[in-house]
Amino acid sequence: MAAALSWTTGERDGCMIVTVQGRLELSGTPRLQGVLQKCLAEQPAALLADLSEMSLGEETALSVFTTIHHQSAIWPGTPVLVCAPRGEVADLLSRHRYGTLQVRAGVEEAVGEVTRNEVVVQMITDQLLPVTGAARHARDLATEACLRWSLPDLIGPVSVIVTELVTNAVEHASTMITLTLTRRNRYLHLAVRDGSDRPPEPRLPEGDDADRGRGLLLVDSLAVDWGWLPTRDGKVVWATLAL
Repeated sequence: MAAALSWTTGERDGCMIVTVQGRLELSGTPRLQGVLQKCLAEQPAALLADLSEMSLGEETALSVFTTIHHQSAIWPGTPVLVCAPRGEVADLLSRHRYGTLQVRAGVEEAVGEVTRNEVVVQMITDQLLPVTGAARHARDLATEACLRWSLPDLIGPVSVIVTELVTNAVEHASTMITLTLTRRNRYLHLAVRDGSDRPPEPRLPEGDDADRGRGLLLVDSLAVDWGWLPTRDGKVVWATLAL
């Protein structure tokens, strides 16, 4: 009988490596997707899925890697590489049955490629205290990033988004906050990380809170996409704007 699906995670040269073991069935994809998403939340140089110890139960279960590939393109722009697929899996991927996933012969090849082709990512990050002035500092940082990267038209929307995300973190998490702005080829990525695992909840303002509670609705109206992911020590809320 085939071994049940399991996995181990590790890090190497800035890459997150998820080694998938056992038989991949459709029923196991939600848990595997959750693990891969948590790895993306750490914003590694690359996410490698090592399939050398994995067998395939149901063909459609491979869509979990397509989903992660699409998500990473929106945020955080992290390359996702599938390594050492065996037999039927390798054949299906070579025929692009599940999109144009990046396939490599092994983890060594993938890590070497990432490190050799490493480019300087345009990124600004800062640690913020959970105090009233954090949102103002976030706006200043957002303005600096847009001017540095010749994106003056994005100063307005980026400032609104970081203000709302940082304010939410101050009010609801009350932990240290990490703000990161990253420019990729197609998108400007914003990420606010805090130490609370409480998910963000968009809501319409009511009563005395008429001027409050609209933050995530504003983010939704301005961003190409936004979302949140759990991390090792809390969560990260992200938003993406087209360049």
